[in-house]
Parts: sequence; structure tokens; C-alpha cells
Amino acid sequence: MGFFKQFKEFAVKGNMMDMAIGIIIGASFNKVIDVLVKKVLMPPLSLMTDGLNFQDKRFILRDKVMDPAGELVSDEVAIGYGALFEAFMDFMIIGMTVFLVVKFMNSLKNKAHDVKDKTIKTPKDIELLSQLTELIQEQNDLLKKQK
Repeated sequence: MGFFKQFKEFAVKGNMMDMAIGIIIGASFNKVIDVLVKKVLMPPLSLMTDGLNFQDKRFILRDKVMDPAGELVSDEVAIGYGALFEAFMDFMIIGMTVFLVVKFMNSLKNKAHDVKDKTIKTPKDIELLSQLTELIQEQNDLLKKQK
């Protein structure tokens, strides 16, 4: 019974919902990036390389073998480096996008943690800590004057 109680606490805390939302957004983002690479970036790149389709690029290790009747005896064995190139492009775009989003979020967080900046609302805990720091500094100044 302890396991179910722990799971309930985990789910109620919001961790499970945060993860689910992240996974759903990540899957949707993956589809967007896939289309961006395959339908937006690769066609001009293919045009610049005289119609080269990267998805079809591969190193053939063994050709397919057909018998005299035209039946397939063994499949082709190949290393698909073109698909790897497209996956690498996906990775670079996702990495750059995540970097820019995190950089933007960190700049907002840093602004919010600056108590003197009144353009953005400072979280209550940061505001209280700042006030506490100021009070301690005032007490230290008073104690130094008394000595």
C-alpha cells in the first residue's frame, strides 16, 4: 500500500503533470523540427547540391541479389549516412532552439531576482530574503557604530 501512497503524492505534487506536459510538448516539437528539416531546409540544400537527396545517400556494403527468375535472394546491406546527416541537422536545430529558450528564460529569471528592478515582479521569497539581508546589514552597521 505504501507504493500507491507514494505514487499518489508524486502525482499530486505536480511532478507527473510537469513531465507529461514536457513529453507532449517535446513530441510536438520533434514533429515541427522534422518537417522543418525535411521540407524547409533540405530541399534548398538539395537544390544547391544539384538535386542531391540526402535521405537516399548510403554506402552499399552488399548489393541485393536476385535469382534468374527475378526473385529476391538477399537484401541490400548499406550504411545510410544521409539519414544520419538529417538526424544530425534535427539535433542541431533542436539544440540551438533549446539553448535560445533557456537563455531567454534565464534572462527573465535574472531580472525577476533583481529586487531593484520594478519592471518585473520579484518572487516573494526573493523579496523577503532581500529585505532580511538589508535588515542584517543595518544591524551590523549599528553594531559597528557602537564599538
